[in-house]
Amino acid sequence: MIPVIQLPRRMQLGLAAAGALVQPRDGPRIDFGSPLGEAALAAPDSLSWRIFKNPVALLVGGIAAVILELAEPAVRTGVWQHSTFLDDPVGRLRRTGTAAMVTVYGARSLSEPMIRGVVRMHARINGSTPSGEAFCANDPHLLDWVQATASFGFGGAYSRYVEPLDTADFDRLYREGAPASRLYGACNAPRSAVDMRALFDSQRGRLEFSPIIFEFLQIMREAPALPTALQWLQPMLVRAAVELIPGWIRERLRLDESQGLRAPERLLMKIAGSLSDKILLPDSPPAQSCRRMGLPSAYLYRRRAYPLEPGKEA
Repeated sequence: MIPVIQLPRRMQLGLAAAGALVQPRDGPRIDFGSPLGEAALAAPDSLSWRIFKNPVALLVGGIAAVILELAEPAVRTGVWQHSTFLDDPVGRLRRTGTAAMVTVYGARSLSEPMIRGVVRMHARINGSTPSGEAFCANDPHLLDWVQATASFGFGGAYSRYVEPLDTADFDRLYREGAPASRLYGACNAPRSAVDMRALFDSQRGRLEFSPIIFEFLQIMREAPALPTALQWLQPMLVRAAVELIPGWIRERLRLDESQGLRAPERLLMKIAGSLSDKILLPDSPPAQSCRRMGLPSAYLYRRRAYPLEPGKEA
């Protein structure tokens, strides 16, 4: 049980604002509230809908997923040489977060065209790793790894820092992701915790150290990804993500104990994860999507959420 600790209102608003990364005010607004009644790739009562409403799970899980992606040489080359991450890390983070939200919450008439666009973009990305291995971003094996790392990261972050999940929960989460994975071209992405372990084991001869991983972690510690009130928390989120990586992979990537959380930070991360699971933003993708499906905005919170006060902004 996490002790009930009331954090300052400013920090509560900051945690809520962290979720707004996927709906930046200076970019195009995505309407998750229409068409009324149109289903998403995942159902409102899915575990996916509950996990993705939590900004701490989304941020920590996303960083962990990228660490694992960068451990795979072909994925690493594609991400580092064929994306805008180095030039615009916060913009890339927002676009990735938006894509994840559209995939989970968006009506099919919104999500499926977006996914087709991503697949077309990936089809244009190809090259060779530093060792001379040819790759294409739409290679099914690489797509399986990318989809697996995302599911592993988001689910693991939610379980570690928000609410514990058991094996049956993880099985359910991975099954829920199957329709979207197939659309992305990852037809053999894990469908259970057993499948996930098998995939990770199969990568033992493949995953490798690269200084790019440490460059990525440094960028994530320093890029202004969070609101000002929460920027002090950003390095801790990065360390929390490192802790999600399986031990043998951390060892291979040279991520020692200094890269992980300090003992007091583990409790603080759980407090932050629990608190952020109770903050309802009425204009957030989860709340809009619930209303689209004829459900209350707070449906995903099971009466544990509280809306921001009228006139208050995150």
